Amino acid sequence: MRVAVLLLGYAVLLGALAPLLLVRTAWAARAPRLAIWAWQALTATVVISVALAGSALAVPTVPVSGSLADLLQACVLMLREQYATPGGAAVAASGTTLAFVLAGRVGWCLAAGLLRARSERRRHAAVLTMVGRAHAGLGVTVVDDDRPAAYCLPGHGHRIVLTSAALAALAPHELDAVIAHEQAHIRQRHHLALAYAEALERAFPKVGLFAVAADQTRRLVEMAADDAATARTSSLTLATALVELAGAGTPAASLAASGGHVAGRVRRLLSPPRPLRRAVVWGGALVAGAVLALPLVLAAQPAVAATGMSTCPLPDAPVASAQPLA
Repeated sequence: MRVAVLLLGYAVLLGALAPLLLVRTAWAARAPRLAIWAWQALTATVVISVALAGSALAVPTVPVSGSLADLLQACVLMLREQYATPGGAAVAASGTTLAFVLAGRVGWCLAAGLLRARSERRRHAAVLTMVGRAHAGLGVTVVDDDRPAAYCLPGHGHRIVLTSAALAALAPHELDAVIAHEQAHIRQRHHLALAYAEALERAFPKVGLFAVAADQTRRLVEMAADDAATARTSSLTLATALVELAGAGTPAASLAASGGHVAGRVRRLLSPPRPLRRAVVWGGALVAGAVLALPLVLAAQPAVAATGMSTCPLPDAPVASAQPLA
């Protein structure tokens, strides 16, 4: 029970306080890839902590360091003692239900989202095969449309798509910047980060943490792609291209250079770059990893502590009273 309370308290405290640090501070815009990892670690930690808390309620801790027979005997006695306690069976059933429902809900929403996005990309790719034409010089697919747009279809068989209006509106160096942005989306597999964040948002729509995490992830993947593009061209060039493409509609399951938060991204590109130092980035990544690992450590601590015991701590058996000698 103590482990379950610790895990639930950790999940609630982290879910309430950590988003304030990630949303209200400016460091995320200075290191968007680190911020994406931080959001992933935070949301995964909350889910894992709650699931492990349910498991801890369902299965009592059995600190055993003896033989396999001792372990089995201890498990039987501990389970019998827990389920014989008033309310023990209800607590264990609630914990089991919580763990299985949580894992099943997350897994279902993630799998459904990935399959739906894959189907939409395949359907759109089939349409592009019929109406698009390859641009050998740029390595992209061009579609005739009077609206300037640029986007990519990530995943297997990925491709970058430009409309004819975008080709006409953008200068050659601006086209290079936009294509570099889309290539970064594909190379860094941003569609998987978005699929994970949006799956949690769909699984638990009333939990504000997951809604904020999904919105921030959508913003951060665009910033990360912007940074990759500006490594090959100037920030001003990319900002100009984003203004030209702003407001363009794109298909579902695609990632577009104009895919949201354009005004904020343009302001960021026009401001002097202030990236975090490499040591700070690595330190932040390690902190996020430690946050993710802590619930596993809390759940495993009783078993680890038991390894130093020399006997199997079974529940005390009643001692028979001594009979007088005849």
